[in-house]
Amino acid sequence: MLALPALAQDSLVVTDTISKIKEQKISNITFTDTTLYKAAPVLLYGDTLFFVKTPLNKGTTTERAEKITKNLKKIARDFNVELDTFYLHNGVDFVDIMYNDELAFLVSYKDAVAFKTPMEDLAKDRMKVLKEKLIMRNTGLTLEEMLIRAGYFILSLLGLIIILKLINWIFGILIDRLSKFERSVLNKKNNLIKYFIPKKTKNIFVFLAKATRFVLIVLFLLAYLPFMFSFFPMTKGLVALFYGYIEAPVLFLFYGFINFLPNLFFIMVIIIFTRYILRVSKYFVEDIENDKLVIKNFPKDWASTTQKMFSLLVYAFALVLIYPQIPGSTSSAFKGVSIFIGALLSFGSTSAIANMVAGVVITYMQPFKIGDRIRVQGIYGDVIEKTMLITRVQTPKMEEVTIPNANIISSNLINYSANSKKNGVIMHTSITLGYDVPWNLAEKLLLRAARNSMLLQRDPKPFVLQTSLDDNYVSHELNVYTKQEKKMPLIYSDIHRHILDVFNEAGIEILSPSYIAARDGNITTVPNLITKDTRSPINKIVDHLTGKNQKPIVTKTGTDKNKE
Repeated sequence: MLALPALAQDSLVVTDTISKIKEQKISNITFTDTTLYKAAPVLLYGDTLFFVKTPLNKGTTTERAEKITKNLKKIARDFNVELDTFYLHNGVDFVDIMYNDELAFLVSYKDAVAFKTPMEDLAKDRMKVLKEKLIMRNTGLTLEEMLIRAGYFILSLLGLIIILKLINWIFGILIDRLSKFERSVLNKKNNLIKYFIPKKTKNIFVFLAKATRFVLIVLFLLAYLPFMFSFFPMTKGLVALFYGYIEAPVLFLFYGFINFLPNLFFIMVIIIFTRYILRVSKYFVEDIENDKLVIKNFPKDWASTTQKMFSLLVYAFALVLIYPQIPGSTSSAFKGVSIFIGALLSFGSTSAIANMVAGVVITYMQPFKIGDRIRVQGIYGDVIEKTMLITRVQTPKMEEVTIPNANIISSNLINYSANSKKNGVIMHTSITLGYDVPWNLAEKLLLRAARNSMLLQRDPKPFVLQTSLDDNYVSHELNVYTKQEKKMPLIYSDIHRHILDVFNEAGIEILSPSYIAARDGNITTVPNLITKDTRSPINKIVDHLTGKNQKPIVTKTGTDKNKE
């Protein structure tokens, strides 16, 4: 046997002596005032857990017992065998029996004296009795109790079904009436309600009713499900655990929303004010485009683009005012996301911004209007749409071409409709003739072809220019005026037909750089001047051999002479 040091032996002797003195003190000392109080039972589930013989402060034992009973009933409603714990917390002259982080009840020095038991042992005994009672109640239900609780559960489930069907029935009637209301009232003239809802929104009241029904059902289920599952001890803890998981974020959002309400009101005022400013600007644009409002030196084509630029400035100003009011706008994460989005827009929208700037320039320069006939980058057609980013052109072949505005700014553009209504557009076409054809004869024939063509102006008169004197031919250019610029392909075709007819009638060949006349002895290649005498020698030989160029000889027979 090991020998303990002298100091340790003395410590054990002293501790044992103190314990004996306390036990002897408790067993020998009696208080005359404890006989004045009646022992009061602490009850739980109809059973007595223990008695209380001494009061606290100036109350009675009955009041103390009732207070402990009330607290234990509250603990029993939320008790979970797997999650909840009991433990002791020692004080100077008392011991606290703790339930998680809450006080269940306490055992004082007077209780230990009244029951002639050490204070800590008395606290342990009472905590043990309480735990055994709670565990037995939550795990050891009788068959009768299980049936009763199952009946309560079925009744609560039927109640849930009835309430949900009632909610759907009520909202079904409400949605039907709201649909009729929207069809009958909102379509009426002079109705002020239509100014407070979005113009392009369809069935807005039905949507709001359905959203309200969904929120109401969710809130009802969140409040009703704990009641349903509270009948069984094994599911009560799961429901409490589930709500514990969602309680923290829900409370965070709720209190955050409550704190955000003043800022939200400020944001709503800015949004409403911004919306009505833009609505007024749209009314101005509509009146300018419909010639109901005329502003000096302000073409109506500027109205739409000016309104879009004004809207952009208003939105930017509103965003500057709203940004500081957004929750978390000062956090580093929010700033990082803002920087990322800004960088993404800067690098990804370079061409879009270039097209927008070009669209603004095109609007205020007015190189063309909607409906003008233009030619740009080899594309010829009518302008059918002009936006901040692109311009759409429809060709005479009914092809729709989309041209970025930046391309229009960086290239040459021809507008055939700009002066067509005043002086007309000069159309021109060229032919090449040999030097043997007098220039005044060529000019006379070209002017005759112009007079015979359709959709041309007689005043100013057509004119002819000799544009070049080349090695083998002379280039003659016919210029005519027309105000039908959208029919230019048809007019060109008609002019070319009449030029061919006039020169063929005059017996003049039209030579071009790509025209090669392989002469085989014929005098001319003009179709109208080709006869039997002017054909090529080869064709004449063939006709002679085949007898096509010989006249038939008719002779009379002897029978005919006898008749005569």
